[in-house]
Amino acid sequence: MTLDPVAILTAFGLIFLAELPDKTMFASLAMGTRMRPLYVWFGTSTAFIVHVAIAVGAGSLLSMLPNMAVKLVSAALFAFGAFVLLRGAGDDDDDEAGAKTITGFWPVYTTAFMAVFISEWGDLTQITTANLAATNGWLPTAIGSAAALMSVSALALLAGRFIAKRVPLRTVQRIGALCMAGLAIWTLIEAFTG
Repeated sequence: MTLDPVAILTAFGLIFLAELPDKTMFASLAMGTRMRPLYVWFGTSTAFIVHVAIAVGAGSLLSMLPNMAVKLVSAALFAFGAFVLLRGAGDDDDDEAGAKTITGFWPVYTTAFMAVFISEWGDLTQITTANLAATNGWLPTAIGSAAALMSVSALALLAGRFIAKRVPLRTVQRIGALCMAGLAIWTLIEAFTG
């Protein structure tokens, strides 16, 4: 198997563009305003790498997964994320308590990993990766796809930190909670209409 640079760039470009408007990019952005961005990136990146491996290794597995169950679990995780963000942005007068960042590596890593791991099943980027692997080879596709997904997550986290430094944390948390609630509703609609 050769490392075809065109195949790597093709996978990177297609997956990067497909992931930019994706719900997991917005979830990364929201998590980055409340949790340590580097820990979130490790969690999201690990989940993306696992999904790329699954996509290039067993693209046909996607069609066997119960789509409705995956979407319902994903919606529940987004709703839980909205709850956590709203709870942190409560209306109490103790700004310090509402402004604490979740800092522990394992809680942040696990939250980020699970949010992406569950929500990416059957996603456009996973299906596209499986299709590219079938035509362009698994190794260049895996490299290009993983790099693209990890890059989008990094961009979302940088944007989250930029916003968090310029907007009061309580406002960011409320907006993040609304985004997560919107993602939960969007995922539920996908579950029942798709």
